[in-house]
Amino acid sequence: MTQERIGTIERAAQWIVGAVAAAIAAQAVWVSWFGVYDITFGRSLLLCGAVIVALLSRPAALDAEGAPRAGALFALLWAVDLALAGLSIAATVRFIEVSRLMEETLYIFSDLDILLACGGVLSLLEATRRLFGWPIVIITILVLLYAFFGPSLPGIFNHRGFDLSRAMDTIWYGFQGVFGLPLGVVIRVVLIFVVFGIVLEATGASNALIRISVALTGGTRGGPAHSAVVASAMFGSMSGSVTANVVGSGTFTIPMIKRRGFSAPMAGGIEAAASTGGQIVPPVMGAAAFLMADLTGVGYGTVAVAAILPALFYYGALFAAISVYAEARGIAPIPRAERVTLTRADYLASLLFVMPILAIVATLVIGWSPALAGFAATVTAVVMGLFRPENRRLAVIWEVLVKAGRAGASILVAVGCIGVILGVFNLTGLGLTFASAVSDYAEESLAMALLLTAFACLVLGMGMPTLPAYLIIVLVLGPVMTKLGADLIATHMFVFYFGVLSAITPPVAIGAFAAAPIAGANPMATAMTALRLAVVGFIIPFIFVYEPSLLLIGDVDPLTLGRVCLSLALAIWMLNTGLAGVGGGRLGWPERAVRLALAAGLLLPVPALNLVAIPAALAVLGLHAVVVRRRGREGDLNHSP
Repeated sequence: MTQERIGTIERAAQWIVGAVAAAIAAQAVWVSWFGVYDITFGRSLLLCGAVIVALLSRPAALDAEGAPRAGALFALLWAVDLALAGLSIAATVRFIEVSRLMEETLYIFSDLDILLACGGVLSLLEATRRLFGWPIVIITILVLLYAFFGPSLPGIFNHRGFDLSRAMDTIWYGFQGVFGLPLGVVIRVVLIFVVFGIVLEATGASNALIRISVALTGGTRGGPAHSAVVASAMFGSMSGSVTANVVGSGTFTIPMIKRRGFSAPMAGGIEAAASTGGQIVPPVMGAAAFLMADLTGVGYGTVAVAAILPALFYYGALFAAISVYAEARGIAPIPRAERVTLTRADYLASLLFVMPILAIVATLVIGWSPALAGFAATVTAVVMGLFRPENRRLAVIWEVLVKAGRAGASILVAVGCIGVILGVFNLTGLGLTFASAVSDYAEESLAMALLLTAFACLVLGMGMPTLPAYLIIVLVLGPVMTKLGADLIATHMFVFYFGVLSAITPPVAIGAFAAAPIAGANPMATAMTALRLAVVGFIIPFIFVYEPSLLLIGDVDPLTLGRVCLSLALAIWMLNTGLAGVGGGRLGWPERAVRLALAAGLLLPVPALNLVAIPAALAVLGLHAVVVRRRGREGDLNHSP
């Protein structure tokens, strides 16, 4: 095949992807203002468009480097992709037709109906594989096999078995599978915030955030590392994508961090850990705040308030870890003459970020829905962006729509794939069986249930975006945790936290793998560094399940909240200094061991132990300060003339 023909095919595919992606983004704006239209058409057409975007934007005819495959293989693989896209379209059209027929009369599925449904599921699985790799696809295939071969399995996994017709009835033609509630929630609430995040990035808000963050933290020992934490926390709350956050802010912050003397894995790890945590920062939390409010039936304000203290402690722990590392390496604050000085233009640019946030808060305060809040924020971001001449071009609007649509398509495909799993769960009762098994295995122990749930979140979250992972785990295992005594909001927040942290959990660690090339570091070394920096983030969810006062929900006892916050703050410092061996001076092994032991006592959810560990930790810190001051005086005397 000639290069000219190859180029023509690729341009045609890009045009189709652009048109469909822009339509997905445009409908997200439409739905946020006018509301959801007919769910039969809305859910099916959107998912079909998302599958087409996924298949044609990552065609099999191109290799991993994006180069066309040789000879006839190029044309053959394009034919396969077009066939898969055609299958998705045909299966979607048939879903709409059958749905109408089932509303009017008792309908018996034909062989063609079943064949098209299988084709639709096949194209969905292949689109998922292209976007997220094999892990989630393998899980889905195993769950599908379970639907057919369950009668051959022993014990609690045994069921009576279902034929292909019955399985496709639930998975494809009903609203308990692919086109079920999770897909509806994403269309209604999540997509508009995906568009908002892309608009915010395109207007230049991320650049303004970085400059402001660098100026605010220039005097700290961590310097640009601390600025990366601040910028990623603020922008990550909007974007909802760890990878986008890493690439968006990391290309600027990571080289700055390395220039200050931080190693390459540390620079990448800092950005990965900071960008990952952005999704736990209110008010938006990558749209999770609104999704959580929808699923729990509580107000958005309750969810946003509940997220405040855990997020502050997560980023406080990052700040502490960076400061300790900088002290260990002898890294000094940036000289005053080299620090960024904010100008009037910077303060005006900050409005690109501030005004949309105020729009969200204001619309929610007056009682508008989360979708309308997303609409208001998006419109505000667009209007603010138009004050910059470079944004007043139709090409910019088109690029934003296409980029937002492609990001939304990824989430739709992942949630559609999760719908296959949920469909089998609903059909076989596996969800209830699994939840019951977890409950029995835990032997009425909340701690064991939490550990199993955390493990499931980390494993599942490695293969998909945070929101779909959160959805499936909380729907299956959430009831077990609440049954064992966990608060509803704490349960949802626990699952969400571990879904988020899967982005820096090896072996996949997508956030670290995105940061590593920018830092010029080994991806696995970057992932391990990010994991070490964010270790407190893996502990915080357990604390707020046992100490829900940390979430500021219910009747909060000020003394209990004070004990929990003081214990956690001291534990963060003790843990970081104990691991690094520095903290206002070098620490010997005995003192490091004491600090680590005290950190454990402060973190365990045992009030009596906390009350003993708090004064002990304060005493250790006070004694260390006295020793350091005495050494300083002796040094001054020794060096005096």
